[in-house]
Amino acid sequence: AIYSTFLQRAYDQILHDVCLESLPVTFAVDRGGIVGEDGITHHGLFDLSYLRSLPNMVVMAPKDENELQKMILTAMEYPGPIAFRYPRGAATGAPLENPISPIPIGKGEILTRGGDLLMLAIGTSAGAALAAQKTLAEHHNIHSTVVNCRFVKPLDKELICELARKIPYIITIEENVRQGGFGSAVLEF
Repeated sequence: AIYSTFLQRAYDQILHDVCLESLPVTFAVDRGGIVGEDGITHHGLFDLSYLRSLPNMVVMAPKDENELQKMILTAMEYPGPIAFRYPRGAATGAPLENPISPIPIGKGEILTRGGDLLMLAIGTSAGAALAAQKTLAEHHNIHSTVVNCRFVKPLDKELICELARKIPYIITIEENVRQGGFGSAVLEF
């Protein structure tokens, strides 16, 4: 486990010593996203971008602590390089499943269904997407499908295509710089 901002200093080692060899190394990326009082130099706003660019790397982010425990198991069972990023601070209070099972690599989950807007969220941004979905429905009669994408790499291309064919507007939600992150991955796809 390592702070996101510290891991970016090891980019060359991750690339050459882990990813090119496709070794089964798990990176638990702490303090992904905005970290508040830790300060500007500790914001983990680049990890989705720099990890996504690495060959053979799987990149995921949980919406809550229950999904985090599933991602830890997923990472332990994965035969190559894999990273999961999680935020600083308290958990959401989600109930923990027991027993747990791994998450299929590259598979998102639909949290709500609506035909006006498609919100693709990654990590804890899924909570913000659900709050926005509720406000839009109650105050503007806009009904949104919210997807917890879970994976930045690989994307759930099948699910995104299926929904994009039916829903006219798409937004992505993440705590990362715009360039090279989750939204860029969706746009590139």
